[in-house]
Amino acid sequence: MLLKVKKLLATDLVKVSSLTAVSTLVRMMTGMVSIKVVAGELHPKGVALLGQLASFSLILCSIATGGIKNGMTKYIAQYGNSKRIYTIFLSTGFWITFGLSITCGLVLIFGANYFSIKTLKDAQYTPVFYVFGSTIILYALNELLLSVINGFREFKKFVTINITGSIVGLIFTVVLALNFGIFGALISLVTYQSVVLMVTLVLVSKSSRFTWKMFFGKFSKSAALRLANYSKMAIVSLIVLPLAQMIVRNYLIVHETADNAGLWESMNRISNIYLTVITTSLSVYYLPKLSTLKTNSQIRAEVMSVYKLLIPFLLVISLLMIAFRYYIVMILFADGFQGVQQFFPIQLLGDILKMSTWVLGYILVAKAMTKTYIIVEILSCALFVVLSMVFVNMFGAIGATIGYAAAFLCQLLIMVLIFRKLLFSHE
Repeated sequence: MLLKVKKLLATDLVKVSSLTAVSTLVRMMTGMVSIKVVAGELHPKGVALLGQLASFSLILCSIATGGIKNGMTKYIAQYGNSKRIYTIFLSTGFWITFGLSITCGLVLIFGANYFSIKTLKDAQYTPVFYVFGSTIILYALNELLLSVINGFREFKKFVTINITGSIVGLIFTVVLALNFGIFGALISLVTYQSVVLMVTLVLVSKSSRFTWKMFFGKFSKSAALRLANYSKMAIVSLIVLPLAQMIVRNYLIVHETADNAGLWESMNRISNIYLTVITTSLSVYYLPKLSTLKTNSQIRAEVMSVYKLLIPFLLVISLLMIAFRYYIVMILFADGFQGVQQFFPIQLLGDILKMSTWVLGYILVAKAMTKTYIIVEILSCALFVVLSMVFVNMFGAIGATIGYAAAFLCQLLIMVLIFRKLLFSHE
């Protein structure tokens, strides 16, 4: 038994998880402080408003980056030993990112008033979208560089940038929210990640793997077409899920109350905080690793090793969070947020199903199974919206959480069906 534990601890996933542990801890702590400040200043209704802008910004940012992040990571990792080939992907990735981010920025600036009314139901927040449009190119370029660093498996730089981003995000949120209330919190939400580009530029400026000149090479149509498979997957994923969340959140506001929508959004933010320990490790280690595996037996072994770590961890964390949910809400939020407690059990069940699905979903990404990925993603998000509406009508606000868990259960079953031969074949 002891030998098995030692062997498990020696796996690459655990090593990478250990390397990203500090980053994750910092992100969790800054996230908790940020939630506490925002909750204290804005109350549940303000948190719901922030949630709407967060979903909208995620959609625009995914378009601005071209959705090529995972594709860049995959091909940089795959062709890391061929300078000629990965240089082609560096330059092509840059021109895609530059062109799309400039376009998105102009759309945001010229449509600021429209987006403010449609997203936040008030024209007074128009300046937020002016700022967002002016800085979105910085965010897009930072994401491009992070995907390159991840592809080259320069984990220390990747972790350092993530830590810096968390700290900068905390400072921005606290200072702006305390001084300017909801307006400041909205500004911080759409700008802080762009500032991190300065830190990224400093850390990668002396990289031995590439030079800045490589980014300004020729645009390759063939490389762009290969990245397009990942672009389609990422853009669909990063648009349909936030859009689904916006629809459900708006449904709660209309059919329940804005405060209930804020409580639901607060539970989502708690999930986002503790799930970073998993999502960070999967994005830094798992995707590049899957990209290098060739046979079904290798992929199956990797998937099972991840599940052996993931499921026990999630079960323990979930039980602890349910047991101490009163104190978690007291620490993270203000007095008006005790209603969040009712969401914990079902939300945490949904989180387990979600992460279990993601482990298989990364295979679709790594192997560029574009059509399958898009169909599954759209279907699961449609299920989330429909089931949430049905259950909200039946059980009130908690129905949105039931819909979340039910949708990911359906998605997990679909993924198991897709990969049944890979998972259960003994060949």
